[in-house]
Amino acid sequence: MAYPSVLDEPLNERPNERPSERLEAEHTAQQDRLAQTTLEHLSSLSFRQGNLQAYLDDIATGVSKLISIDWSVVTLNLGTLSKVLASSHDLGPGGGEPYSLHGSVAQTVVETGCPLAVPDTQSETQYGANPDGYRAYLGVPLRSSTGKLLGTICSFHEQPRQFDPEEIKCVELFAERAMTAIDNFQLYQKQLKFNEVLEAEVAKRTAELQVAQAQLIEKERLAAIGEFTSMIVHEIRNPLTTVQMGLNALQGLDLSERDRTRLTLALEEEHRLRQLLNEILQYAKPQVLETTKINLNRLVAETVATLAEQPSIESRKLNVVLPSAEVAIEGDSDKLKQVLINLISNACEAVAAGESIEISLFYPAGESEQISLEVCNGGDPIPPNILAQLTKPFFSTKSSGNGLGLAIVKRIIEAHKGSLCFVSTAETGTRATVQLPLNPY
Repeated sequence: MAYPSVLDEPLNERPNERPSERLEAEHTAQQDRLAQTTLEHLSSLSFRQGNLQAYLDDIATGVSKLISIDWSVVTLNLGTLSKVLASSHDLGPGGGEPYSLHGSVAQTVVETGCPLAVPDTQSETQYGANPDGYRAYLGVPLRSSTGKLLGTICSFHEQPRQFDPEEIKCVELFAERAMTAIDNFQLYQKQLKFNEVLEAEVAKRTAELQVAQAQLIEKERLAAIGEFTSMIVHEIRNPLTTVQMGLNALQGLDLSERDRTRLTLALEEEHRLRQLLNEILQYAKPQVLETTKINLNRLVAETVATLAEQPSIESRKLNVVLPSAEVAIEGDSDKLKQVLINLISNACEAVAAGESIEISLFYPAGESEQISLEVCNGGDPIPPNILAQLTKPFFSTKSSGNGLGLAIVKRIIEAHKGSLCFVSTAETGTRATVQLPLNPY
């Protein structure tokens, strides 16, 4: 005769089972179900770096659902303030604004760094207050891998209730996932920022390399042109010297008035051609500076005094304004004097006899490492299309000009690591401004 096993009987129908044993078995089964459900929910969570908000919302919702509580939030610690990052239900407008922790149960969790379960905050007021309408509280800290407390998972219930240790462990598992996600998100954001900085730096370096490459190519091109030009100039100079010797020999002959005029014209053209060759050679060759310490006040004053005695300039008024303190720079005095002579001569040619030319030396506003030299004249304004071409080689508005004067001036200034610009209006006249660094080398 077979007897049924007690294992075959339903749990609630075992005749010899005491009520305490049945309750314990039911509690164990409930814990197992909670653990299994927690693992299933955690396994279903999917975190993507760009969608931290949705992931934390899923965590807050999962906590409320698994431990059967009314409301759960994930918060970020901001010192004396806290900010809700995610919630199991909609917070409405302004719900994500930072709020004070002072006097709240969440403050206790932040200060102690330990989980806190309060069955009824109205009767156990020593832990702080709950939000209005809620009595039970469960808080679990969010700790980074370095142990730093970054926030909490807070759960609230409208009615008083007890919290089982397994429920606290369940929320701690969610806290670990939330903290891992926040850590990863912050690392991801830092990586994005680093990538942006790196890309910007690469773009900057690439641009600098492109500029340097272009400058190197330009230097090589100019060097090749200079070498070729020097060869051509020397080839022309040799026969030109022979022509000059022949023309000079003809001056000793008894020539008719007509032949004498032709000889004078030929000598003038020979002189002009020789001068042109010299300027072409000067422009084509690299600007090699012989730098010394220069008192720029004295250089300007002496150059203006010399120019004022020339017949083509003495009929104009040269007004000079210099700073009271000495302006000392490193530069090539002869080449800078050539810059001054060219700019002042051009300014004088642009105005009628008796008019003034203003020459000023000053520090630009807000600058202590630059000095400005301005040459300003009245007269008709220069049209914008011509103004933009003034420093181009072989561009000239003069019938007798070769267009190399300002081109050479620009190269001299650039060799001093300075800049040259022109502004021309009917109200202010034409202003040539040279800016030079005080310590270029």
